[in-house]
Amino acid sequence: MHVPDGFFDAPTSVATGLIAAGAVGFSLQRANREIRETGPALAGLTAAFVFAVQMVNFPVGAGTSGHLLGGALAAALVGPWSAVLVMSTVLLVQGLLFADGGLTALGTNITLMGLITVLVGYFLTRAVLKALPRRVGSVVPAATLGALVSVPVAALAFTGLYAIGGAVDIPLGKLATAMVGWHILVGIGEAVITAAVLSAVVATRPDLVYAARHLQQDLVLVDADGNTSTVSPDRPIAARPAGRSFGVGIAVTLVVAGGLSLFASAHPDGLEFVGAKLGFETAAKSSAVAGSPLADYGVSGIGNSEVSGALAGIIGVLVTIVLGLAIAKLASLRANKAS
Repeated sequence: MHVPDGFFDAPTSVATGLIAAGAVGFSLQRANREIRETGPALAGLTAAFVFAVQMVNFPVGAGTSGHLLGGALAAALVGPWSAVLVMSTVLLVQGLLFADGGLTALGTNITLMGLITVLVGYFLTRAVLKALPRRVGSVVPAATLGALVSVPVAALAFTGLYAIGGAVDIPLGKLATAMVGWHILVGIGEAVITAAVLSAVVATRPDLVYAARHLQQDLVLVDADGNTSTVSPDRPIAARPAGRSFGVGIAVTLVVAGGLSLFASAHPDGLEFVGAKLGFETAAKSSAVAGSPLADYGVSGIGNSEVSGALAGIIGVLVTIVLGLAIAKLASLRANKAS
């Protein structure tokens, strides 16, 4: 659902830019507690993973594809405010290096994919958790539902923005029906991916899942002399040895970006498909960085498309994890100075 330049008029793009800037600024202030609990490395890894999985478009039928948005998944892993920063990092890297989404539309993309999907996904997850048994495993179905709903809600929000400042006059009822209809199907794929990732993490390292942190039972440890002690799993993850887990996460992320992405569907995604059907795709303008050496997820100068795509994905992962880690540390420093 990456919105290109040209779909919205200037006032709408400016307005969503201000919304996005405000959301990122607010999140920089509020993410400190989450980062203390999860550690900045997890935020960087989550950003890189979302970037990698977004490269893997999956078919949803009738010549249309979709890809993970990742807001609900990121919120479940690192918390809502850190997730806004994670998604903004991903969209910034995609827009600046890969010409994926317009630069004047960056605020729109952050608002739709980096704010709405995160907040809808996270707060629906929290609401569902209140109705489910209090155990770590409940996070998976709760976040899965949050992921499923977050995608069509973002599509509906796109329709609302288009009603305000769309570049081409089209029937809004048809736009809403098409956007929500196709993105319900995309949302199913989003839910499946979210469930698969969270199931794997919950089964191996539930302490790495922010949404599950308060659902874990205290651990009772017994030493060699028979003395017992209780350890709360609520203590910050950063204080625990997790090098192996993060190493595995980075390896999986690189495999997805450098290998699995080569099998991505070549069909247009839901927004592109609807734009072509309803006639507003012609309003799209090329990104100002369309000449980037990494544009369209390939490395300029490398003739073999598979090698080029794999290398572009690996570069994107490395840039995203470094930038995500830097932004997470910045959020922590800003909050510490404010206190």
